[in-house]
Amino acid sequence: MISKSNATADSLPRFTFARRFASGFSFRRGVSQRGLSKQGLAAAIVLALATACAPAAPPPPALPKLQLDPARVTVSGLSSGAYMAQQLHLAYSDRIAGAALLAGGPYGCAQGDLRTALAQCTAPADVLIPDLVPLVADVQARAGDGRLAPLEGLRGDRVWVYRGNVDDIVAQQVSAAAAEMYEQLNAGVSLTRKFDLPYAHLLPTAAPGDDCSKTEAPYIARCGFDAAGEVFKALYDTAQPADQTSGELSLFDQRPYATDPSSPPGADSGYVYVPAACAKKESCGLHIALHGCEQSSEVIGDMFANRGGFNRWADAAKVVVLYPQTQSSLSPLNPKGCWDWWGYTGPEFDTRDGAQMRWIARMAAGLGVELVE
Repeated sequence: MISKSNATADSLPRFTFARRFASGFSFRRGVSQRGLSKQGLAAAIVLALATACAPAAPPPPALPKLQLDPARVTVSGLSSGAYMAQQLHLAYSDRIAGAALLAGGPYGCAQGDLRTALAQCTAPADVLIPDLVPLVADVQARAGDGRLAPLEGLRGDRVWVYRGNVDDIVAQQVSAAAAEMYEQLNAGVSLTRKFDLPYAHLLPTAAPGDDCSKTEAPYIARCGFDAAGEVFKALYDTAQPADQTSGELSLFDQRPYATDPSSPPGADSGYVYVPAACAKKESCGLHIALHGCEQSSEVIGDMFANRGGFNRWADAAKVVVLYPQTQSSLSPLNPKGCWDWWGYTGPEFDTRDGAQMRWIARMAAGLGVELVE
């Protein structure tokens, strides 16, 4: 998720930038060389050698080439994934027919700067609401010079914008600005807002039982509200989910889709859900579902892809779901595995030339639908 701990020295005067980001990498207390027996040391050495000599596991397969309908491509995202979803929508609106933005903010909110991201795009008490006038002007200019899709591509697209009303990470005005941006672009989208549910900064799912007023890892909770279902209703007019999933959620190798193999923009592996009908090469749509910070596979495994609630709806709608995965890093600085919404992958991060944008577009092409010519 977007995290207040992604902070700089300027925004956190009581802590230094280095201390905040290094805190997760300190040595565990209570283990010293004196406390480690000779037998334990020997066992550790043997284990290390065995691990080093063990054959590497083969990589997962590439994405399957399917029969995808280019008119039924949509995207959704939670938190940093919501920022990325709007970036993708505006970059490829001539090929993407709709977007669902959950607990995020407007395109360009960070203006390529982490300090601005923290000051204007999260929810401290003194949050500065982003000024949409220059952000909208920037979208218009980029659409004009080809770094984003022509604004005509948005006409008729469906957009669903959601935020829980006790979200303590992203302010309501910030999420509202993501919706307002489409209106100020005067692009003719079909826009729906959902801001009235008492949930924190998380992905709510259909089953009840959790305290959904708390923002806690893994940021997926049983709230009695099926957010994935609302996404599919809004973007595909899907009335009901399938009784059970018919297809397979599987790993795929993300590395071949990086435009620069020496500096991949995410994890080695991602997930894809292919309904049985789609595996049989029936015509299907494509939905790109983007996790939030601290929700990648290195942190929560397949939980977002397996428990987020999208797959049964995808079965009913005959839609393949692509779940790309980020990874944490210190260089570039992304310790919580967020999608790039402030510029850690380079200055063109939120345009068609952005590393993660091109990476996801190449995954879509691998499945059988082109987002770029």
